[in-house]
Amino acid sequence: MPRPDLLAGKSHAVFDAYGTLLDVHSAVARHAGELGPRAQALSEVWRTKQLEYSWVHGLMGRYVGFWDLTERALDFALARHPEIDRSCREKLLDAYRDLDAYGEVPGMLERLRGRGVKTALFSNGNAAMLERAVASAGLAERLDAVLSVDPVQTFKTAPEAYRLVLDRLGTARENVLFFSSNRWDIAGATAFGFDAVWVNRTAQPDEYPDQPPRAVVKSLDAVI
Repeated sequence: MPRPDLLAGKSHAVFDAYGTLLDVHSAVARHAGELGPRAQALSEVWRTKQLEYSWVHGLMGRYVGFWDLTERALDFALARHPEIDRSCREKLLDAYRDLDAYGEVPGMLERLRGRGVKTALFSNGNAAMLERAVASAGLAERLDAVLSVDPVQTFKTAPEAYRLVLDRLGTARENVLFFSSNRWDIAGATAFGFDAVWVNRTAQPDEYPDQPPRAVVKSLDAVI
């Protein structure tokens, strides 16, 4: 049976950045030979703590820019894995500034725009971080808007973070199709009222059955 047209009636496709358009593990992968056999474990801890710190600060109402949290998370990951030489810290941070886009992303964004759908990135990342990331990944000319949570001083999954998308794009909930590889982000977007597509690249089990996505895809190639 053919997949329903997810974009029918939608004027805007809005994408999470980290893990959805950009491969968060590509920074460590770039230096895996130097880091040794625990490189992937380091990357997993780094990502987990980066997200945890955003949630904790959001709940406390004490906003800290996402780049600062990314640095703190790497420091924790290096402390958790003392077998990895700390001298790699700056190399890893530089690599994180310039993460690789997933291979299908540029062509997918081009096809969306060819169909007349506006494309936007919406991220917990702070503005300077996102500007460099989309430029280095070659996505800047393929996105109509790059949106950071900075103006609302909190992180997803707070409703006011998702509301920023509507305010900045000048559109209504029903016009937006939201994409994220993070199941918690899909739950937050769905609770806010977006139609959301979970990009489940690694076949993870569902965690939030009370906030189901509109669709689940393995790759963004399935979008259009």
